Amino acid sequence: MPDGLNSVDGMIHLLDEDNPEIKDFALTQLNEVANSYWAEIAAALEKIEVLYEDEKFKSRELAALVASKVYFHLEQYQESMSFALGAGKLFDATEKTQFVDTLLAKCIDEYVRLRVLQVEGKEADKAVIDPRLEAIVMGMFTRCYNDKQYKQSLGVAFEIRRLDKIEESIVNSDDVADMLSYAQKICTEVVLNRDFRVKVFRLLIQIYDRQSQPNYLKICQILTFLEDHKAIADILEKLIKSENRDDVLLAYQIGFDLVEDAAQHLLSSIRKQISADLSSSTSNAPAAQSGEAMEIDKSSDAIITEAQPIRNEGDANASSDSSSSSDSVAERKQKLHTILTGETTIALNMDFLVRNNRTDLLILKNIKTQVESRSSVLHTATIIANAFMHCGTTIDTFLRDNLEWLAKATNWAKFTAIAGMGIIHKGHMKEGLSLLGPYLPQGAGTGSAYSEGGSLFALGIIHAGHGSSIVQYLVRALKNCSGNEIIQHGACLGLGVASMGTENDEVYEEMKTILYLDSAVSGEAAGLAMGLVQLGSASQKAVSEMIAYAHETQHEKIIRGLAMGLSVTMLGREEEADTLIEQLLLDKDPIMRYGAAYTIGLAYCGTSNNSAIKRLLHVAVSDVSDDVRRAAVTCLGFLLFKTPEQCPKVVSLLAESYNPHVRYGACLALGISCAGTSLKEAVEILEPLASDAVDFVRQGALVALAMILVQTNKQQEPGVERVRKLLEEKIADKHEDAMCKFGAILASGIMDAGGRNLTISLQSRSGQKNLNAIVGLALFTQYWYWYPLTYFIGLAFTPTTFIGLNKDLKMPVYSFKSNAKPSLFAYPPPTTPPTTVAPQKVSSAVLSVTKKNQREQKKNAMEVDPKTPEVKKEEAKKEEPKKEGEPAAPTKKREPEPDFEVKQNPCRVTLTQSKFLSFDSDERYEPIKGRGAVGITLLKDKKPDQPEELVTPAAASGTSSGAPKVEEEKEPEPPAPFVYDPTKE
Repeated sequence: MPDGLNSVDGMIHLLDEDNPEIKDFALTQLNEVANSYWAEIAAALEKIEVLYEDEKFKSRELAALVASKVYFHLEQYQESMSFALGAGKLFDATEKTQFVDTLLAKCIDEYVRLRVLQVEGKEADKAVIDPRLEAIVMGMFTRCYNDKQYKQSLGVAFEIRRLDKIEESIVNSDDVADMLSYAQKICTEVVLNRDFRVKVFRLLIQIYDRQSQPNYLKICQILTFLEDHKAIADILEKLIKSENRDDVLLAYQIGFDLVEDAAQHLLSSIRKQISADLSSSTSNAPAAQSGEAMEIDKSSDAIITEAQPIRNEGDANASSDSSSSSDSVAERKQKLHTILTGETTIALNMDFLVRNNRTDLLILKNIKTQVESRSSVLHTATIIANAFMHCGTTIDTFLRDNLEWLAKATNWAKFTAIAGMGIIHKGHMKEGLSLLGPYLPQGAGTGSAYSEGGSLFALGIIHAGHGSSIVQYLVRALKNCSGNEIIQHGACLGLGVASMGTENDEVYEEMKTILYLDSAVSGEAAGLAMGLVQLGSASQKAVSEMIAYAHETQHEKIIRGLAMGLSVTMLGREEEADTLIEQLLLDKDPIMRYGAAYTIGLAYCGTSNNSAIKRLLHVAVSDVSDDVRRAAVTCLGFLLFKTPEQCPKVVSLLAESYNPHVRYGACLALGISCAGTSLKEAVEILEPLASDAVDFVRQGALVALAMILVQTNKQQEPGVERVRKLLEEKIADKHEDAMCKFGAILASGIMDAGGRNLTISLQSRSGQKNLNAIVGLALFTQYWYWYPLTYFIGLAFTPTTFIGLNKDLKMPVYSFKSNAKPSLFAYPPPTTPPTTVAPQKVSSAVLSVTKKNQREQKKNAMEVDPKTPEVKKEEAKKEEPKKEGEPAAPTKKREPEPDFEVKQNPCRVTLTQSKFLSFDSDERYEPIKGRGAVGITLLKDKKPDQPEELVTPAAASGTSSGAPKVEEEKEPEPPAPFVYDPTKE
């Protein structure tokens, strides 16, 4: 086209010519200037479309391209995309223009929509994909590969559900290991369809398997989600038999991670697999020691191919110092088996909590003083707060010092008080029976039923998630309780917590037997326990039986227990729970619809699934029952806990609802999703609600604030000081409602949980869902109906630790650096006792006549001695003169705070602090995980020949050396030798 062209009218007229070559020339010229003269060309769109529809016209693809560009500028993107598809190869997907980029996005969106319909089976027959559309999308992948934008292509591959393109994007990239980690993260956090997620995870395992050095930690995280116990056991077997010392440490590390991430039934299956191998290897120990260990290793059937070494030869030679000289394979397997039982993890965490206990007993003392002893509710709240503050520390000093006050608890308050000992001694499994011995059923039937029931619940809490050793005792106690529903209630709750996720048929049948007795008290606990035993199993047998009895019974407590049991059974099952959800939502009974809301929240927990959020919001604004609406809003927190910054945006309007139950639900939703994050936006919504006109809304706001600000000091969030002061004011205010005070006391315990060493986290450090914590918070919210269920929050309390271990699973002396100012993550300062102020004399009333007489007396006195006031003024102003030459008092200069802190093993490392850690300062040890190592971490010893210095374990049931101690007066020195002479007296 000539420069300075003012119009394309002539070219448009050429389209009317009969000669196809002239038409082709005109279209070519129009294509070049379409971005500038699209307004003129738009008038001739009809002619261009006729040329495209003429199948005999050779340049019909060019006509389609021109039409596509014009429609693009007219912002009719659907038409533009349709003609771009007709342009065929003339539409260059690799071209970097706004036109191409926009249409590519539209093509991808359309392709994604159709692929989702195909893959997920929704109207699959209607999802016919145009080959031209697919060609354009495939061209985009070529463009990404050429530009080395592999993460972008991987993201699109996930969107369009193409496993082949996912594999292609990973394998063709420059850093396959990094792309595998990125793909795993996307699959965990972004992919909503569970079936597709399973397919991707299996593909990732195949790609990991082909690498020269597979990342076994990542592989086992995937296999944990897939619940493939055989593959996990094979990997552990391969590593534990390796002659490389680092592989053995890696096996131990995987074991600790499994204890944190996996459900009880999966751990049990892995242990059985290893135990079988352990027994066979023990019987063949002489043969193994005589040189057959290598042959056994080669024949092992693992997820890794037989021909592939665990480490390359260079690494093996570098670590030629084999660990087999110190440990046999059988001994290593025994250690691994002990790790997988959870005993080692529990013992290490308890040692840490005892060693670093920073409980502020003055807070408890102030609460006890300010709470009216006549109020059973507040008395119970104080006992619960004490249990939270000492969770896992085994320190019951406050209870021992206040036995007379504690004895005021009667009936169900006594049940709750005894159950609190389970929280204090959580994990103290070896001493559980002896600690609770005085309260446990003795068989004679002379004890208090409330004490016996509470002690059985406490026993279950002590063994929470690791109850294989105590289940039979609890079953016997349940059978021998002579039908006492209070003892049955405690035993059912204890069995449910101890057998959580085991899918134990014997325990389930025992719970069903108690349920069919149709007792409101024991039946409620049995319904909850049935769900806990089948945690996340989606057992159709259990679901059908629980629904059938819920419709049969007349007791609301039993129906509520079964409704929550159903929701717990569907934990994490996502689309599998949809049928049950629909059935419960259509139920006439509001309690069953209440269970439907929790089923949505728990089934889709952590997914941020849009359809689930929409469904909950619909229930929250449309259901006629306040309980159901409250539950629907609360469960938004479970959906959004992996993206806590989104929750304040979702519930901000609900927090201003006219309905107080909706406002309360908004409070708990924020507390659950933002727990332990100290998120400022959430705090800003909750602080006004703490002064709400309705007492239970204030209660929910205070509890939620504590959940969000747990382990937070004023350097991280200045608002924490206001919240602590607010809690003190609410507790001390005699005119405040008991319900609000209850929330304030609970909040005080939650903020300082576990001696200020525990946080609330619904996901593990590896990003997996923490099933125990999720179900713990779900049942904690049921304290609205039943106060003993408050203790379930103990399942969500997670130690914030760094515990380094050597190959013998002992803690060596080891240091690392935190690249942040010490004050940023320091413990909050302890509460200072109030200063005693001497009482001032109240001025008495003075009559006007008296004032007149005093003025006259003062006037007479001035006439007698006029200098007296001046002398007094001078004396008042008089100061001691400084001695000449005496130096001025030295002023202390405040030293600047260092920018880093050296931490010693073991130590407290909060969730946000883990980003600031560096492990390159120690010359001897190195974490097997590398960067980001927190929790229980195996340390690689770079100097194994040198003797190790170990950390002395802390003793349980007492104040640790790390805890603040009351300074004792020093013993006075003995007097100097002397001779007593009585005559000198």
